[in-house]
Amino acid sequence: MLKNLDPLLNADVLHALRAMGHGDEVVICDANFPADSVARATVLGKLLRLDGADSARAVRAVLSVLPLDTFVDAPAMRMEVVGDPHAIPVVQREAQAEVNAAEGRDVPFASIERHAFYARAKQAYCVIATGETRGYGCFVFTKGVILAPDAPKDAGK
Repeated sequence: MLKNLDPLLNADVLHALRAMGHGDEVVICDANFPADSVARATVLGKLLRLDGADSARAVRAVLSVLPLDTFVDAPAMRMEVVGDPHAIPVVQREAQAEVNAAEGRDVPFASIERHAFYARAKQAYCVIATGETRGYGCFVFTKGVILAPDAPKDAGK
């Protein structure tokens, strides 16, 4: 155990999140997502796991150390429900609450059609699979920056 770190975050996940740079993306996915095959195409090239966690718990852990990008319109994205792209299942509402809590502000999810989500996930830095058994517990987050207090506001661009 380490102080001030969510105990869900294992060494592999922490290493990947730290290695990511501004604008890199991390995918958090449910147990139904083709995580292993998609993860092989990512920058990291291997799947990371948080098997004991549901999607909201994994989002809380990851966003406890990962700042979201404030220079893009949609730093948080969700997979659309097939046939009903405007539906927001409970699993996504729970994750939305974790995003807003982590950021201290509303950061609404943008939606991505299922196959476009798969394609985007392959371009991500890494994929983190959870133990989430509900469908549509799949999200993409864009890493932001943490600026020194005296840094210019556009220093991360």
